[in-house]
Amino acid sequence: RGPVLHIVVVGFHHKKGCQVEFSYPPLKPGEGHDSHSLPEEWKYLPFLALPDGAHNYQEDTVFFHLPPRRGDRTTVYGVSCYRQIEAKALKVRQADITRETVQKSVCVLSQLPLYGLLQAKLQLITHAYFEEKDFSQISILKELYDHMNSSLGSTLLEGSQVYLGLSPRDLVLHFRHKVLILFKLILLEKKVLFYISPVNRLVGALMTVLSLFPGMIEHGLSDCSHYRPRKSVSEDAGLQENTPQSDDYVSVSAADTSDTNLGMGKGGTQMTGNNSLEGQKANVPFSRTEKTCNGAQSSNGTVQRLKVPSRASPASSESDWEALDPSILDESSLKEGERENPPSEQAKNLLSKGVSSEGLPITVQPQAKTGHAVLVQGLVSGLEEDQYGMPLAIFTKGYLCLPYMALQQHHLLSDVTVRGFVAGATNILFRQQKHLSDAIVEIEDAHVQIHDPELRKILNPTTADLRFSDYLVKHVTENRDDVFLDGTGWEGGDEWIRAQFSAYLHALLAAVLQPDNEKTLSDFGTTFVAAWKNTHNYRVWNSNKHPALAEVNSSHPFQGQYSVSDVKLRLSHSVQNSERGKKIGNVMVSTSRNVVQTGRAVGQSVGGAFTSAKSAMSSWFSTFTQSPQSLGD
Repeated sequence: RGPVLHIVVVGFHHKKGCQVEFSYPPLKPGEGHDSHSLPEEWKYLPFLALPDGAHNYQEDTVFFHLPPRRGDRTTVYGVSCYRQIEAKALKVRQADITRETVQKSVCVLSQLPLYGLLQAKLQLITHAYFEEKDFSQISILKELYDHMNSSLGSTLLEGSQVYLGLSPRDLVLHFRHKVLILFKLILLEKKVLFYISPVNRLVGALMTVLSLFPGMIEHGLSDCSHYRPRKSVSEDAGLQENTPQSDDYVSVSAADTSDTNLGMGKGGTQMTGNNSLEGQKANVPFSRTEKTCNGAQSSNGTVQRLKVPSRASPASSESDWEALDPSILDESSLKEGERENPPSEQAKNLLSKGVSSEGLPITVQPQAKTGHAVLVQGLVSGLEEDQYGMPLAIFTKGYLCLPYMALQQHHLLSDVTVRGFVAGATNILFRQQKHLSDAIVEIEDAHVQIHDPELRKILNPTTADLRFSDYLVKHVTENRDDVFLDGTGWEGGDEWIRAQFSAYLHALLAAVLQPDNEKTLSDFGTTFVAAWKNTHNYRVWNSNKHPALAEVNSSHPFQGQYSVSDVKLRLSHSVQNSERGKKIGNVMVSTSRNVVQTGRAVGQSVGGAFTSAKSAMSSWFSTFTQSPQSLGD
């Protein structure tokens, strides 16, 4: 089966609202192409493909995520192209078209997160489909399905095409120093809501922020949309509590890790897993991956099943494995365990139990009664990771990524099984309910509104962070024309910006591993690092070994002594981001605007008066600055 699952047409019916009008292949087996019925997991599809307020725009583009269908393990990535056309322009007008305009979306449901590439192809086909002026002509949609499945493959995830249409350069130009704050907000797994209209600006900005995380777009979103439609949560709760399921186990494949294409090699074995979410009702499976990344392997190719420890209480949001802090083991207990089982013996025991010793993450888990240490596997992220442990397991275990949220999904913001989200919305109702999110990002004004004063302190940039942000802004704003004219610019370009954030994150990870690292971590923010160490993504990453980080410089890229330029940076940042600074800036802008308008209306007399006032103001200011010196004398 190819990467594209379905081509779907969604229309707006004057009585029934948004509904699926065509799907190829049919969304439900046995149904016709024109069936309106939907799988229960995808009941929000029409409202995502045809966004709220779409009638205000001639055309729009939506990126959205759907939960996996029953039996599947990975997120379904949706791209929708919306257009509207006047009904009188149609060659064939169906009887149910009663309005002056016809609104429809053509969308692709894919297994690969190739947002920009799918959008480019889909926009052309949507344009051609509307130009037919006869929506019964569906042959072009079937041809699109065949073409996409023959031309798209997983190899495209390794190239630059995965970032098509996502421009960190534009993001830095718009948000400037605040980009790093957005980056850290997501690292802390906070509830972040992006807001703007139309949808294409919303999803573009949100996905561009995620593209700053190494490997996140390519392999980090496969578990990002495991939620249940509202009606299903209460129905399934009783069944889950009383019926044991195979998903209570972590299933780890035994494919050969040396094979570069494990999804197709040696029996095609694949690794899946399941972990627990907050509360009794949550049961979210790990995503299916094409490679065995950090799971246990057996020498004979069999699959081991490891029972996930039960939760201590319904209120517990993490499993017993995740609550494990290896630092609670004292040195004596480790040495005692080593004396009883020398390293060579331990390796033999692991192999005899079916666990390979090559490249496997090992976590030491204490036993409460005996005090002896037992070697067990590290936490499984379920993601395809690189040698540094990237992408981080942020969008797993109930932390959602929803580039666009329909109003019908509003309940997810307060769902007990959702521990956090990065979501986009165009409806003002989302923005008004501030208590449901930790931060609201108003893209139009480049404003990041953080409600909790403690969180604001945690995210307050350090001097080294301000230097890093200033470095990015300067390289992006200087010599802008040259980069686009010759096409060979590297510094200040999109790939260069992603490389800077990758280096920043690698340095942070390497610094955490160093002993006596308080001074180094202070450059990243002591309170920020302490908060980050409490997140799920950090615990998963820290429970596994990543030897490649030993070669990474374990200090902030912009560490150094405090200087006068740092004072200027701090002052500039304070004025731009504090409420008092914003008020002063707004007053100055409005005052200058009024003066200019008045000067134009009245003429030179007002200009002369303004010059006199300005000289008087300068004289007063010089007197004010000299008074502290006279006091000192």
